[in-house]
Amino acid sequence: MTLSQNHSAGRRRFLCGCAGLVGLSTLSLAGCSRDTDGHQSQAPLEIDPQTSCSLDGMLLADFPGPKGQIHYVQDRQVDWFCDTVELLSSLIAPEQVRAVKAAWVQDMAKADWDRPKGHWIDARQAWYVLGSQRKGSMGPTAASFASEADAKAFASNHGGQVHRYADIKPEMVDLTGGALHDTRM
Repeated sequence: MTLSQNHSAGRRRFLCGCAGLVGLSTLSLAGCSRDTDGHQSQAPLEIDPQTSCSLDGMLLADFPGPKGQIHYVQDRQVDWFCDTVELLSSLIAPEQVRAVKAAWVQDMAKADWDRPKGHWIDARQAWYVLGSQRKGSMGPTAASFASEADAKAFASNHGGQVHRYADIKPEMVDLTGGALHDTRM
């Protein structure tokens, strides 16, 4: 091999290596973006038949109503929720100290209520209908929507009150009901 051929082969290897590094960088950033605080935000994942609720182990795909997911800054594992009330309770609880990278709920104006898939929206930008006649996996739920108009239309058809995420208080999504407050037992 001549000096010219050796230099050409070395240069080719160097360029291929650089292209490989650029490709790896691009792949590692797929599904990620920067939020307004400069933190990486995680794209929503999709529910599969084995996805279970982080609070009670229920399989999400087996139940109706909107679902949720929280991605934390310091944790690679996603917390899944079979019901938006559970997600909201976890997300806005005063004792919540884990930094949240992203939180997602489903836009129920687009998702099928009985078998919701996809249509993920930012939980902190969503509109919610609390107190409707529609039930989720845990009974009464917070129907989630991308737009106020869709939330109002849902409330008109199914009852309930429309709230912005910022207006929801911990007592509105309290999970301590059930047997604790059942006086018939």
